[in-house]
Amino acid sequence: MTQWARMLSAVTGIVALMLVATVATNWAPDRPVSGLTARWAQPPSVFKDVAGVRAHVRDEGPRDDPTPIVLLHGTADSLHTWSGWTEVLARDRRVIRVDLPGFGLTGPAPDGDYRVDRYVQFVGALLDALGVQQCVLGGNSFGGWISWETALAQPGRVQALILVDAAGYPIESQSVPIGFRIARVPGLNRVMQSVLPRGMIESSVRNTYGDPSRVTPELVDRYYELTLREGNRAALAQRFAAGRWAADPARVREVRQPTLILWGGRDGLIPLRYGEQFNRDIAGSRLVVFPELGHVPQEEDPAATVAAVSQFLREIEPSL
Repeated sequence: MTQWARMLSAVTGIVALMLVATVATNWAPDRPVSGLTARWAQPPSVFKDVAGVRAHVRDEGPRDDPTPIVLLHGTADSLHTWSGWTEVLARDRRVIRVDLPGFGLTGPAPDGDYRVDRYVQFVGALLDALGVQQCVLGGNSFGGWISWETALAQPGRVQALILVDAAGYPIESQSVPIGFRIARVPGLNRVMQSVLPRGMIESSVRNTYGDPSRVTPELVDRYYELTLREGNRAALAQRFAAGRWAADPARVREVRQPTLILWGGRDGLIPLRYGEQFNRDIAGSRLVVFPELGHVPQEEDPAATVAAVSQFLREIEPSL
C-alpha cells in the first residue's frame, strides 16, 4: 500500500468514526406520547377524539362565554405557544387551544393528509366536539392560514379573526429555520426521523425570535421533546411534500370578519410586507406591528401582544 493510499484509508476511517460518533450522540428515535404527557399535558389538558385523531386540547375560562377564543399554532409548534395569552384572556373569556394534527401531542393524521382544507375540516370538527357555535379564531403562521380559510368556509361560525404573522400568500422568506429546510429534503428528512441534534432545534427556534436571547433552555426542551413525539417528524416531511404553499391571494379579499393583524417587525420567515398585504386586502382590518419581535410574537412577548388583543376584543364586543 502506498503512502497516499494509507493516508486516504486513515482519513476515511476518521471520517467514518466521526459520523458514527455524531449519529450516536444525536440518536433520537420517536417517543411514545405516553412518555411525554406527564410534562406536556398537565391539567387542564385533555385528549378528545376529533376527526379521527386523539387531539390534545386545553379549554379554559368561563363556560358561559358565547363566543370563545380559539387559538391555532403554526408549523412544528404546539398549543403551549399561547400560554401567555391564555393566562390573561381566560380570566374572563373562554380560551380553547389545540395541538393540530401532525404536531405536539396530537400526533400524525391517520390518512397522512396535511392539506389546508383538511385542517379547516378539523377545526370545524373540534368546534362541534366542544359544542362551540361561534368563536373568535386566531392563528400564528400556518395556524393563521387555517384561521382565515376557516373564516371563509364557515363565515357564520367565525365572528372575528386574529392573524399573527399569518401564512397564505406566496412568500419570499429572508431566513428559514434549518429544521424546515431539512424537512423539505427527501432522504435527509428520513435520516432526521431517527437522528435529531438538540442544537438544530435550538437554532431553529432562535431563528424565529426577533431577540434570540429570549430563547431559554426550557423553551428548547419543549420544541425538542414535542418534535420527538411518535410520528411528528414523518408528518412534517409529509406536509412539506404535500405542496400548495400558498392560496389564491384574491381569496384573502373575501374575508369579511373584523380582523386584527399582529406582526413581528423582525420576522424573517414571513416578512412584514405580507402583514401589510393582509391589512390592504382585508377591508377594515387593523395592523399592529411589534418592531423588535420575530415570527412568534405571541410567545416572544405575550404581555405586549395580548394587550393589543384585549383592546381589539373590547372594541368588537358589541358586535359579537
